[in-house]
Amino acid sequence: QVQLVESGGGLVQPGGSLRLSCAASGFTFSNYVMSWYRQTPGKERELVASITSAGGSTNYADSVKGRFSISRDNHKNTVFLQMNSLKAEDTAVYYCKATRSVYPPYTYWGQGTQVTVSS
Repeated sequence: QVQLVESGGGLVQPGGSLRLSCAASGFTFSNYVMSWYRQTPGKERELVASITSAGGSTNYADSVKGRFSISRDNHKNTVFLQMNSLKAEDTAVYYCKATRSVYPPYTYWGQGTQVTVSS
């Protein structure tokens, strides 16, 4: 059974930091590109960051470049999102996504974790 379980969300003040984790099981983690997306009410889910299957390449949305960092541990089947210098506009539900790096591109989503940036 495939599972992606996010954790680490919560309430933080502007300028603060949070570290999200996404623990994967039920598939070969090291064969998947891992991504973090976020969504606010009434808006489409947007890509925040992604990392290739071996961790050699990362990609970030312009809005988070220089503040967020994605990493992965293929031994622990976990992907992380370190979020620094958080702003109110970072408030959203954050989702973990796994996309198989070879055909067929199976895709799995986590259930999401709420991040609220507020004073």
